[in-house]
Amino acid sequence: MAAEATRSKAARTYYASTESARDIESYVESSRAWAVRKAQVKGRYDCVERMRLVTEVSPGPRRVVRWVDRDGTVCRQALDRLTWQERTLLFTEGPVGPEPLWLWLNEAGLPFHPHSWDAVFRMSNRRCRAALEPPARPRSDPHRVYWPYATVHAGRHSFALRMLVTLNEVLDRRFGLTARERRHYGLLLGDPWQMVQGLLGHSTRQVTVERYLAPVRHLDLLTLLREAEDPRGEKVTDLDGVFAKLARESEGIQDIDVRMALSPRVVPA
Repeated sequence: MAAEATRSKAARTYYASTESARDIESYVESSRAWAVRKAQVKGRYDCVERMRLVTEVSPGPRRVVRWVDRDGTVCRQALDRLTWQERTLLFTEGPVGPEPLWLWLNEAGLPFHPHSWDAVFRMSNRRCRAALEPPARPRSDPHRVYWPYATVHAGRHSFALRMLVTLNEVLDRRFGLTARERRHYGLLLGDPWQMVQGLLGHSTRQVTVERYLAPVRHLDLLTLLREAEDPRGEKVTDLDGVFAKLARESEGIQDIDVRMALSPRVVPA
């Protein structure tokens, strides 16, 4: 991700699974295409005063975007220098008219701004509460025992926790590293805490530990993973049990399976 599009103004590298890429392709071909077509029919894109119709994106590592403004002015800018606000103004000429280049669109077919995700999470939390809160205890669950509660930032915390446990599992089990080999590997690429720090884009390890992984910093994850190992010495292939144990023994971690099981309204299909 380009530095200008991040809050810290530092370039980031993100990794997406194949499943995530497939989900995005499905979104582009279905609900996104429907929103774009509806906006074109209603003429919403004709009202975008600062539209930048992209004519070319140069190849190579340092890409340059060329576009034409509404008044016909031809402009250019390095792709890495475009802010997220400027990126929402980029359009391309589609089969039946202009289409946004911004991936995430709202139902009106217009670019979905980052702060709008807060509203999406708020509405989702309300739906969870309405569906899972016990009828006999309306609005009496301040600690959210019966229903999950999530925020945009909570996804970042979940990512940090998932990566920390997974990286420990990979280093200790899949690679079969000894203690000496583990130290050597840590000197070359950093320990899991440093790897998570790099993935989150933090300037110091302390920020990662204190702000994002505080619920588990008191736990010895290596011991936890060894306890989850089968007595016969077989490798653990499913980390669900490890995460469930973390949720039971740590404050600040929600286990969605436990929340769903506690709700009396959830009836198995």
